Amino acid sequence: MEADAKALLWDAREAARRIARFTDDKSFSDYLSNELLRAAVERQLSILGEALAQLRKEDPATAALIGSLARAVGMRNVLIHGYASVDHRIVWGVVEGEMGPLLAQLDGLLGDES
Repeated sequence: MEADAKALLWDAREAARRIARFTDDKSFSDYLSNELLRAAVERQLSILGEALAQLRKEDPATAALIGSLARAVGMRNVLIHGYASVDHRIVWGVVEGEMGPLLAQLDGLLGDES
């Protein structure tokens, strides 16, 4: 794997880790009532999606190993371009249902690197 691809994976993984930390022990109600939390999660989802979009260009073979890559990039596009119509239930659903498996995949691709 090229160094640039590894750096993009690292960026994506760090964004996913931040989302996990930010939302640990939080509920959807907490998320809705906390503007700062919503902004932080949306920013990290944007970074994650952008890193994976760049990875798809830089190293398509590695990108193809990430099952939720297209959804992550799509979420990034909605957050950046459709920011006025973001559905918080969908964002929270991604946080609860997809971040754990995605983080595990990114960890696996990066190996033991922290």
